[in-house]
Parts: sequence; C-alpha cells; structure tokens
Amino acid sequence: MPTFTALTTLTGQKPAEALGEALERLVPEPTGIGVFEVEDGSGLWEVGAYFVEPPDEAGLALFAVMFEAKPFVVSELPEVDWVAHVKRELSPVQAGRFFVYGSHDADRVPKGSVALLIEAAMAFGTGHHGTTLGCLKALDSLAGGGFIGKNVVDIGCGTAVLAMAAARIWPNPVLASDIDAQAVDVARANVACNDLEGRVICVEAAGFDAPALQAAAPFDLVFANILKGPLIGLAPDMADSIMPEGYAILSGILNEQADEVIEVYIQNGFNLVQRDAIVEWTTLMLQKNPT
Repeated sequence: MPTFTALTTLTGQKPAEALGEALERLVPEPTGIGVFEVEDGSGLWEVGAYFVEPPDEAGLALFAVMFEAKPFVVSELPEVDWVAHVKRELSPVQAGRFFVYGSHDADRVPKGSVALLIEAAMAFGTGHHGTTLGCLKALDSLAGGGFIGKNVVDIGCGTAVLAMAAARIWPNPVLASDIDAQAVDVARANVACNDLEGRVICVEAAGFDAPALQAAAPFDLVFANILKGPLIGLAPDMADSIMPEGYAILSGILNEQADEVIEVYIQNGFNLVQRDAIVEWTTLMLQKNPT
C-alpha cells in the first residue's frame, strides 16, 4: 500500500503545533502527524502528515492559508520493504571498541570487540548517524583514559545503544530514558536482544523528570543525544544531576550550533574536554567543575 506525505513549514512553535492539531480533523484522517523544529537557527518549524490514501489537497491548502504556512507539498512514496532495505544498506559500524550490527551480519563481529545488536526493524540510532557514532567514539575515548562509569544515564535514549555500550564495559546498571513511549519499547526490545535485561533499565521520562532518575542522581556520566534546543534547556538540570567532575556526552548538534551549546554549559559549570565533528554533526564531551 502506498504512503502519501504532506509537508509544510511555518514560523513559530505554537502555530506549528496548532496546525498539527488541525490536521487531525482532515478526512481522510492522517495516520501520523509530526511537528519538528528546523535545526538551522531560522525559527522555522516543519509540519508533516502521513496518509494511506490521497489526502484532501483543498483542505491542506486551506490550512496552509489559515496558519500562514507555506503550501503543502504532497508526495506519494513507493511501497518499500524497509526492513529488507535496511539490511541491504546498513553495514556494521565500528566506533573504537564498539561494533554495532544487525543479526544478518552476526558472522562479521570482530574478535575482541564490544558487540551491540540492533535489529534492522529498529534501525534509528544504530551508530550509522554521525551523532550516535560520535557519542560511541567519545565513550570509547573516555573509557580508554581510565574512567569507569558507576552511575550512568542515557537521556533521550532512542534504541538505547549508548546505554547498552556503557553496560557492556562497566559493571553497574545503566539507566536509559526517553520522552517517547514507543522509543522506550524499542529500547527494551534491544536490551532483551543483547541479553542486558537488568543491566539497562529503560524508563519513560522527559529530561531528568522521573522518580527513577531523581532517585539515582547525581550521575558520573550522562549521555544526551537529542537536539540543540532541548540540550540548552536541560543545561541547569544537567548541572544539578551530575556530580562534581562528572561527564556529559552531548550530541544532536549541528556543527554551527556547537559554540552556543558550549557557552551555555560553561555558564552552568562545565568545561569542554573534547569536541569532534562527523560530517555536519558535532559531539561534545564536557566535565563538571569540582566544587
């Protein structure tokens, strides 16, 4: 069955969210709606709707005028077996000692590597994206310098690949949280596939706002592979939730956004330890100042 998409952009979060809510009233109804900030500093937001039959283009045009958005671009996507596509296109990834692979590549795991299995059907956050790859390399560098994480959390964990990487190399359980319930389900499935149940504890939470996280703080290492805006918003809570001389590994940051994120974290009591760019994405390792 083909899928149809309708995409537009407009200025401001509130109008974008209101447009997203309005799209729910369309007939035929969209099967999904997404509202995302365009992370280029422009202030634009993208609103997308997904349909299993051709959408009402007149209705879309009316909504675009009502909410002062650009005209919707409607596209028909071909039928694709995405799991088969991922298996063909995604090769294993090596990031220092870590080796991220799908079950179809189980015979390619190098001896002595720290293997992390992510199934093709759950491929977002596998390590192929520059942000995840950068975080894994930063973790490898930190551990290579002798650091041992005793109280680690992965904020916005997605597939939980970062939490699982930490749990593979250090003895203590690792927390993994995400604001999205579906992502938490995916994380738990990946944890089970890697025989890490009880070693990685997955919870649904926004930022550090969950009883499990608040009870476990302060942390000696926090991963946050999200986006610039949420990272800046989290800076004060990050400072409160990391112990003196603890580390934060941050990504989801476009290269041109990195200086702004660094400045905010320095203002909140951190020092920059390491900064790496992979294509257009930057990963930061910061250390909280001693008290």
